[in-house]
Amino acid sequence: MNIQTLTNNIKNDPILNNLTSFFDNKLYLVGGSVRDALTGKTACDRDIIAADEDAKSFSLKVAEFLDGVFIPLDEDNKIYRVVLRNKTDYLDITNPTGDSLESDILRRDLTINAIAVDIRTGEIPEICRPFIDDFNNKIIKGIREENFTDDPLRLLRIFRFYSLTGFEIDKNLLNIVKRHKELLNQPAKERIEYELMKLFDGAFCHLALLKMDEVGMLELLFPFVKELKQIPKNQHHHLDLFHHSIETVKQIGKIYENSSEDVKSHLDSVDFGGFSRLAHLRLAAFMHDIGKFSTWTIEKDTGRHRFIKHDDIGAKMCVPILKSMCFSNKQIEYISYIIKKHMYPSAVVSSPDMSEKVMMRYIRHSENNAIDNIIIAKADRLSARGVLITDEMVAENISSLNKLLQFYLDVKDTLKPLPKLLDGNEVMKLLNIPPSPKLGEIMEALHEAQISGDVATKEDAINYVKSLG
Repeated sequence: MNIQTLTNNIKNDPILNNLTSFFDNKLYLVGGSVRDALTGKTACDRDIIAADEDAKSFSLKVAEFLDGVFIPLDEDNKIYRVVLRNKTDYLDITNPTGDSLESDILRRDLTINAIAVDIRTGEIPEICRPFIDDFNNKIIKGIREENFTDDPLRLLRIFRFYSLTGFEIDKNLLNIVKRHKELLNQPAKERIEYELMKLFDGAFCHLALLKMDEVGMLELLFPFVKELKQIPKNQHHHLDLFHHSIETVKQIGKIYENSSEDVKSHLDSVDFGGFSRLAHLRLAAFMHDIGKFSTWTIEKDTGRHRFIKHDDIGAKMCVPILKSMCFSNKQIEYISYIIKKHMYPSAVVSSPDMSEKVMMRYIRHSENNAIDNIIIAKADRLSARGVLITDEMVAENISSLNKLLQFYLDVKDTLKPLPKLLDGNEVMKLLNIPPSPKLGEIMEALHEAQISGDVATKEDAINYVKSLG
């Protein structure tokens, strides 16, 4: 990508054109907005440095001019946001850190994040010109070592951008990480969670995780990795458990890329935590077997490795881990559910009679996570190719999971919530029983009967409950 193409892309941005037409200020576009322009993309978020006016004063003028909403993000560091009326486009406006643009550039983390462009002229400051070469050469370099010790979160941001771009990380930068990785215990947990979710949102997430392990960072963030590494490959797994977990993350991405638009749209949706389902599904895939170490046994007669109820144990284990990392309750609920149910779809399709009734039962149980569960089941299967697992077995499993997925896609728009046929008071009256654990068991059994299609009307429900009583 040459400089002329970059400047042309910026000049063709209608929002930036509006600014230069109405304001005479010295304005620079910087950061991710420039990276997008380098690749021909139009960013929704534009990072702007106002070099000759107080950022707050200028932001208020811009908000009025563009009929946007002014939001102070960081008063101490003079960072302000203007959200446009379409609620998609926004401008983050600040002043140079230090006393000049050059000072600001030298305080940034990575060269690919430090390319500034004069919005009006398209001119790139001399200090930034070598950074264009780093971008074109697809390499991630640091600006100065002290920038990473001043804010250790930037050590993690290196791998976030590796995950998003797939660019090679400069060896000198990796050595900086090795020297200072212990400082990652300093940033607020909320900031680390945000960077991790950005990382899991990247197409090269699996490579980033391996590179983080290479420099000793991964175990600092996820101590359970030590346990994953202790479980070797076996007759069902061609990889040790750590690399199986990474491979499962990789397969999630490959399945996503080859999925239909319906599936991609579902996984792209942001339903909790401010990040896509896909990002959360990758994290769940990374953690899906954390329960194996504590459930690991080896049969004396056969030598077979067993991990009984590792799905249930892992689902419980992930909760305190994610809480300690400041994940939200909804994020934790989703990831725990995916871990608990990651084998469920394969169990469904292994049924001797995979009828529509069986598949509908799966859909009713999984609800809005039906697609996610199938995707992780496919990824798990593709990541376990031990000597006892033949190509035919894998092909049959994937084919059956695809059939289950297609059935869901065909019926999802016709599904309606199951009606509540009887409430607890009605059941207690029918059976003459008090509130008790038994009542809860009966209500759960009634719900299961509805899911299975054995109970469809209130009369069915009454007869069913009486039979249990």
